[in-house]
Order: sequence, then C-alpha cells, then structure tokens
Amino acid sequence: MAFIRRVRTASGATAVQIAEYAGGRQRIVEHVGSAHTEAELGLLLAQARELLESPSQAVLDLGIEPSPRVAAMAPPPASPVLFQDPAGREPVRGGPARVVGTESRLLFESLRQVLTSLGFDAVGDETFTDLVIARIVEPTSLLDAGRVLRDLGREPASYATMKRCLAKVAAGDYRSTVAEACFAHAATNGDVSLVLYDVTTLYFEAEKEDDLRKVGYSKERRVDPQIVVGLLVDRAGFPLEIGCFEGNKAETATIIPIIRQFQDRHGLVDMVVVADAGMLSASNLGALDEAGLRFIVGSRQTKAPGDLEGHFRWHGDAFDDGQIIDTITPRHGGSRRDTNRRAEPVWDPVTHPKDWRAVWAYSRKRTVRDERTLTLQENRAKAIIDGEKQAKNVRFVRTTSSGRSLDAKALERARRLVGLKGYVTNIPAAIMPAGEVISSYHDLWRVEQSFRMSKTDLRARPMFHRQKDAIEAHLTIVFTALAVARRAQQLTGLAIGNIVKQLRPLRSATIAINGAHQTFPPEIPAEKQAILNALQHPKLTH
Repeated sequence: MAFIRRVRTASGATAVQIAEYAGGRQRIVEHVGSAHTEAELGLLLAQARELLESPSQAVLDLGIEPSPRVAAMAPPPASPVLFQDPAGREPVRGGPARVVGTESRLLFESLRQVLTSLGFDAVGDETFTDLVIARIVEPTSLLDAGRVLRDLGREPASYATMKRCLAKVAAGDYRSTVAEACFAHAATNGDVSLVLYDVTTLYFEAEKEDDLRKVGYSKERRVDPQIVVGLLVDRAGFPLEIGCFEGNKAETATIIPIIRQFQDRHGLVDMVVVADAGMLSASNLGALDEAGLRFIVGSRQTKAPGDLEGHFRWHGDAFDDGQIIDTITPRHGGSRRDTNRRAEPVWDPVTHPKDWRAVWAYSRKRTVRDERTLTLQENRAKAIIDGEKQAKNVRFVRTTSSGRSLDAKALERARRLVGLKGYVTNIPAAIMPAGEVISSYHDLWRVEQSFRMSKTDLRARPMFHRQKDAIEAHLTIVFTALAVARRAQQLTGLAIGNIVKQLRPLRSATIAINGAHQTFPPEIPAEKQAILNALQHPKLTH
C-alpha cells in the first residue's frame, strides 16, 4: 500500500515523499517537496494526499478548494490516507489546507513605495496614506473605502476615524506638506521654470447652493451646484498646486490667486506661466507682468484681423503651411496698427509699452478642421432660420425685428481666418523663439490629461461632502493621488488604470493548516515583475 512519509533532511527541512512497500522494503515513488515551516509542511502533506486519492494521479492547484460540484464528482478514497512521522513509526491522519483570505498586497506596497519616494510620508498620517492609495486603486465613497483597503491587505481605520482624518487634513494643512514635496520632486526631476495652468469644475449631488457650491458655467451644461478647481502642473503634467473657488467664479479670476499662492509658498520670482485663451484678460496679463512673471496664453482667433492687418494688406489671405508670423498685439482693444511698413514689428517692452508680443501660426491641417466646424455651424444656423431646429443662441444667426437670417459677412470673416492659431506673450524673441512659444503652449494638453485622470481614474466627482473643510480635504487627497499616479505613469510608461489592472490580480494567499497560518506570495509573470520593479525602486528608474 502507498503511504506518505516525512523525513528530516540535513538542512533541517522536512521532506515529504510518497512511498510504497516492495519486496519488504520501502521504495520512494515521488518526492513531493521540502518544508521549512508547519504551514508549508501542511500544504505538502495535502498535496501528497491529493496525489494518492486522485485516480489519474493529477496534481491539483494549491490554494483553491474544489467547488461542491467538483467535490461531488470525485470518488471517495478507497482507504484512509496515513501520514508517517519522521521516524517512520506512528501513522497519523493529515488535515486539509484552507485558504483564509487573499489580498492585493503587492499593489498596495508598490503604490506606497511611490508615495514614500515622493516624500508624502512627511504628513505622518497612516489613515491619509490609506485613503490616497484607495483613491488610486478603486475610487469610492469614504464609507466604502474600508472594503478597498481590506482587499489590499490593510486593516482599515473605522469610518469615524476616516472622518476625523478629513478634519485633520484641513486643520493640519496637509496640502502644504504635499505641495512642498511635489515642488521638490519637480525641481529635482523636471522643470519648474515653466508651469501650465487650467481650470475645471466639479459638481455635487446636491439641490441647494451655499457659499462655495454654486451653480455656474459648466461645459457639460449641468445645473448642479459646483466648484471651480484650478490646477498648476509642470511641463510634464506633474501637479504642483491646486485650489478651489466658488462655482460661479469666472475662470479669468482664478489664475492670479493660484499663481501668487504658488509663488509665496516657494519664494519664486521668475517663471513662465502658460494658460489657454480663457485666461486672456487685460487685467490678468497686466498682473502677471507686474509680478515679474512671463506668460504665454492662447489668443482668440477674432483678434487675427487686427494683429495681422499688415500681412493681409501686403500678402492678402495667402499663407504657407507651417508659416509663423511674429508681430505685436495691443494690450487694450481699439488701437490701430501702422501697416505702411511691410516688415512685421519686433516686439520690445520698451519700444511697445502698449502692446504684447503676438505669434500667429498657420496650419493646413487646422484649416481642414476649422472649415469642417464652420460648415457644421452654418448648417445649424440655417436649420434654426428655417425653423427645423429650436431657436437658441447660435453663431451666424442674425436676429432683427423682421426675423432671423444668416450672417453671411460674419461667416465670410470666419472663413478668412481658418487655419490660424495665435499666442500672446511678454517674452522677447531674443529669449524665446516663436517656435518654442508655440511648443510650450501646446504642452497644455498635459493639464487637461491630469484633469481627465482626476475625473475618470480618480473620480474626483461627483462629491458628496457638504462642509468646506471636507471638500478641501477631498481635493487634497485627489491632488496627492494624482501626483502618485503621475509618478507611477512616468516610471512604468503605463496609465494608472492599466497599472492597477495588471497588478491587482497578483494576490497573496493566507493558508491555514495544522493549526498554523502562513501567507504565500503570488506567482509573478515576468512582464508584471517589470512593473513592480519600476514602482518599487523609483529612485533607480529614470
């Protein structure tokens, strides 16, 4: 009869073998493995028993108990299975191995390592760290965060403790600590001489407004109370500063407070601020210039006729693909250009105290896109004029006492400007060529990408907090999570959602057997090990 024997090896381990008696002597049929702990011994004994009980002698997967259906199909053992002690004397019965639980500990520890490498552990609050990582892995409500943390192998704080943590985030000014660490990282690994700024809105599942949550302009045409959030990032998209404003505050009124906050925090006096055309107001540009800051902002296409008046006079509507025109634009509307000279004026702050530098670029690819957009707008305008669509404020519809008609002149003017994109700056050409002005502005997509990450991967909205301190704490958690996610993306080359998708299935298993518990790491494929290596050793990765 086959039996299981345990033998002490020279290294102190216990070897588990399947043997049988043949000709009055023991013959080893198979060596199952060697155990160094009681839990490992129990697993090897269970595996050996399965080998004996299975008619096909197939090796079953460890760590997963068979389902009732499979267990019902399996034939009962012909006789009890006996384990033999190391001395080969007293046979004893073996107990089954049971999976107590599985956790994605590797994912948690990897993200924690990134968080620590950024210096965010200086906050000194484990609950805050847990909430940040939970926000990255599976954004959910504060009440449900405990479930996410347990799945990551963490014993979560109570819901009451998490709520107290939100109060501590605001009272302890955690955001300043995180922002200081973000700046230190960007200054060491990136470029803080040029920063990118943009705004977004976050709405609330609430019916009533208050001092902060107000109904305002929403690109998604929502009528829910909202807040306006301003985000400052470096040219690689790494977050540097965040702030929130009343939901009905104009975008143009947010940039100066955020920039000043960033300057005061880090004592900066010289940097370039890049923002889109929504920030283009005379007061904003004047305030930035007075603060000694350089700026690059998008210009509205409607300013092209004035800025390019000289070009239109001497060259007509003709532009070459990729052509760049470096000229000037009035700081305040109403002033006219001297078009008697064919050459464009070269902006100088002393020579042109009432103007800014303007850079205009023409692209044939943009022309195709602009013409398609204008055609759609023209068709929509005609449909409203003909009564086929409900009347509303639409471009190229002129309303008079006699009715609605197509504004053909406005449409013609717009078609003359297709393919043109303008940029306004106070940086002289001798310091920054026109091509660099344009490329710096085009880095703004990184802010938009960060906002998309915060809204999708980190689900910053909708928010369910009501009090201002809780809202600010939520934004601090999202801001910190965004920085960790950005850094993880830089290290691995993968989006944060993909990182979580790849690593979360790598689950450690805790096995109970022979009265002992032991946790076993998962098997890690090579491609996932590469991700782990990049995250767990961020200082060694560029």
